[in-house]
Amino acid sequence: MQQIILASSNQGKVAEFQHLFVSHAIEVIPQGEYQVTDAEETGTTFIENALLKARHAAKITGMPVLADDSGLVVDVLNGAPGVLSARYAGAHGNSTANIEKLLKALQGVPQEKRTARYVCLLVYLRHADDPLPIIAQGLWEGVILEEPRGDKGFGFDPVFWLPDTNCAVAELEPIQKNQLSHRAKALRQLMTEWDLMIHEQ
Repeated sequence: MQQIILASSNQGKVAEFQHLFVSHAIEVIPQGEYQVTDAEETGTTFIENALLKARHAAKITGMPVLADDSGLVVDVLNGAPGVLSARYAGAHGNSTANIEKLLKALQGVPQEKRTARYVCLLVYLRHADDPLPIIAQGLWEGVILEEPRGDKGFGFDPVFWLPDTNCAVAELEPIQKNQLSHRAKALRQLMTEWDLMIHEQ
């Protein structure tokens, strides 16, 4: 079984990726097991930050690395919170505060204008100096609710409404989320490129 490092300390993401990669006979190892700290996310786009995280972890571990940068893009807010999704309210990873700030920013905005999407950018580096990384993108369309629903998932899941399933992401069972999510879509794209790479070698 091939091992790759996941350039993330987010336990929710680690669990999702470990589940998603099982069928590909790939073992995902969190970067923390190699004492890799989070890279400073100084990019202004998801792809920049994903590359920064991947190179940082690859340099320290000397192993192949998968990094993702993901977040929420709200149309009426000109794409905010965007790359700042995890620290939208200031402190990194405070989902409750992030949701409160988002709902306040959207106060009075009618439902038809609350369209948004989850974005996931994946980068796979064979090594730190890999000149041709595999890059994949997944989008998950939805609408921002006026109040949270459900207690599953993480991040903005309680306020991200899915018209197709008639529920919030936080109301989905993990197995459903792993089939539908922006991360799952990006991973399917990545694995298509991965298979092509393997066959060309």
